[in-house]
Amino acid sequence: MKNSLLILLFICLVSGTPKTTSISNAFYKQTSTRIQELNQYWNNLSKTVTEGDFEGYAKTYHKDAVLIFALGKKKTSMPAEKALAGWKQGFVDTKNGKNKSSVEFRFSQRIGDATTAHEKGIFLYKTSNADGSNEKSYPTHFEMLLVKKNDKWLGVMEYQKSTATMAEWNALKKY
Repeated sequence: MKNSLLILLFICLVSGTPKTTSISNAFYKQTSTRIQELNQYWNNLSKTVTEGDFEGYAKTYHKDAVLIFALGKKKTSMPAEKALAGWKQGFVDTKNGKNKSSVEFRFSQRIGDATTAHEKGIFLYKTSNADGSNEKSYPTHFEMLLVKKNDKWLGVMEYQKSTATMAEWNALKKY
């Protein structure tokens, strides 16, 4: 009787393997595709900052996106449209060569499926005068919720949580 149960359990495990493997492979492929697409999203976002492309940057957010700022004493949330209006001059100055700006992203957690994502990590925003002098770096812990609409990833919520250290930044791997 004991041997029969062991044999039955073995048969169940072996016969379930192809289905489990198929599900695992499909999940891996979906995750791999999502990560590749999101890497392209972050690369594009970085490019818009470096080039001072305000319109391109604004298009990375959903029309109803919300930004949350928990840095400093004044904690607030606002529509992305309002935050973007406050950042526009920096983009214009970068585009016109008055300053240099860049942003890079590193992640500690990436969760999602084919049409939704939650990305958590640190971004490193740098700005300087046009000649590179007076460079300032702003490493920031952040989270971003994204949705995929019409084959395009869009940020729906950006949460700038707290200032990060360069040691924390260096501890994360580039995607």
